Amino acid sequence: MTSETMATVPQATWRRSWVVENLVSALRASAQVLRQDRFALVGALIYLFFLLVAIFAPYIAPYDPQVIVTDEAGNWMVNQKPSAKFLLGTTNVGRDIFSQLVYGARAALLVGFTAALAVAIIGTVVGLIAGYYGGIVDTILMRITDIAFGIPFLPLVIVLVAFLKPSIWNTVAAMALLLWRDSGRVIRSQVLTVRERSFVEAARVSGASDLRIMFLYIAPNILPLSFLYGSLAIGWAILTEASVSFLGFGDPNTISWGYMLQDAYVSQAMARQAYYWFIPPGLCIMLTVMAGFFIGRGFEEVLFPRLQRQ
Repeated sequence: MTSETMATVPQATWRRSWVVENLVSALRASAQVLRQDRFALVGALIYLFFLLVAIFAPYIAPYDPQVIVTDEAGNWMVNQKPSAKFLLGTTNVGRDIFSQLVYGARAALLVGFTAALAVAIIGTVVGLIAGYYGGIVDTILMRITDIAFGIPFLPLVIVLVAFLKPSIWNTVAAMALLLWRDSGRVIRSQVLTVRERSFVEAARVSGASDLRIMFLYIAPNILPLSFLYGSLAIGWAILTEASVSFLGFGDPNTISWGYMLQDAYVSQAMARQAYYWFIPPGLCIMLTVMAGFFIGRGFEEVLFPRLQRQ
């Protein structure tokens, strides 16, 4: 929308039009990533597959993942090898491994998408405020970001989860405390450029408040960056949750892929050559982490077109 058009259209109307145009443009850019980049499309399809598995887990899993399966005589079906009855066999206490694998998708996606949302929101807000106001506000927020970069990520998550209480939500909260640092710094750099554009100045002249300018005029222009770092955070969050659970600091009441790996390790599954126990959750973790980076790669090429020519 040009400045001449703005002058002839009521302020409330062109403000709404500008915001809608930018939001639609950001969503179109995200859809363009999936259309143009095969890796991003593959990543999205992987997430869609695991999302469907998580939603329909009660219909896919033949057994409750926490229940010990017994035979007709009441004997525990322990260490059963893969068969028609147990697709991936059973654990050393008689739990169905395939059912645990299916329900593990719920924990992985819950942690991944929740942490990604937190990272996108915190990083976007910090970047917007630091880039828009500048000065002492920018200095304070960027020094906090520097401190966040200096803190070891996984040890902090383990300490916080162990101190608070092992649970999915505490794991997400611990990850959100540090994962925003990359997105916050990059978005702040982008805001420094966007805030100098003519439409932002027009909003100031029209009397728009700072919050309105930041979140209704500048924010839509940096949403693709938020999506980029959010997609990368999904993979990091899933990998971190698996690491925390494998080390024994995960929620014992929640079946996750990391919990399965930890259970297999403690039960010496590798020594017994029970590869059907630990290879499937390892592959699922690998696929979900790769999917996040595939999507991130697609966003990078849209945001930075020079990458396509290299």
